[in-house]
Amino acid sequence: MIELQREGDVFVLRLDEGENRFSPAFLDRVLDALDTAEKAEGPRALVTVGVGKFYSNGLDLEWLGAHQDRLEEYLGRVHEMYARLLSLPMPTVAAVNGHAFAGGAMLTLAHDLSVMRTGRGYFCLPEVDLGMPFSPGMSALIQSRLPRATAHEAMLTGRRYPAEEALAAGIVARAVPEEEVLPTAVALAAGLAGKDGGTVAKIRTGMYAPALAALRGPAFGV
Repeated sequence: MIELQREGDVFVLRLDEGENRFSPAFLDRVLDALDTAEKAEGPRALVTVGVGKFYSNGLDLEWLGAHQDRLEEYLGRVHEMYARLLSLPMPTVAAVNGHAFAGGAMLTLAHDLSVMRTGRGYFCLPEVDLGMPFSPGMSALIQSRLPRATAHEAMLTGRRYPAEEALAAGIVARAVPEEEVLPTAVALAAGLAGKDGGTVAKIRTGMYAPALAALRGPAFGV
């Protein structure tokens, strides 16, 4: 279930589909929710959060295995989700309640800030161990949002970062106990919700113009 609720000035998008892998239906529902939040009036910000032990495990490899002829179309939709978050006219915060792996880790990087749970869960880009090179759009997103040394290590080694190490590496903004993840993310978002959305979008799209261009281009950069 993908559920969007508004709590004052903050939209909370709850991702509750098991491992929150990016099935086509998942992508449709998330993009629809972003449309709803974008069309809303007044001060606003967005928080995304998973349920239980997973924030998101990223690409739906089972679906891809059965639809290999649709790989480029599928990756284009994943890229679209990242690009929408990068260009959304409001501040965004990821409440990383559990594992954020591969495409799910990249989803957190498409937000302005991330709050990560201590004690359980990792941020990890395991593509090197899966034999899956990053698409140009994904590579651009990661390198634009992480310190250079962190991006190199995360992408080339597949290191699993618990929350405290992710904080030290500049991956997340806060590392807090499980029960504080969502309240902390909502508080951060609420504190930023009064920023003019149009200005936020212009600043962010200017900062990440190369990443957005890569995400909006051909999935394989051809």
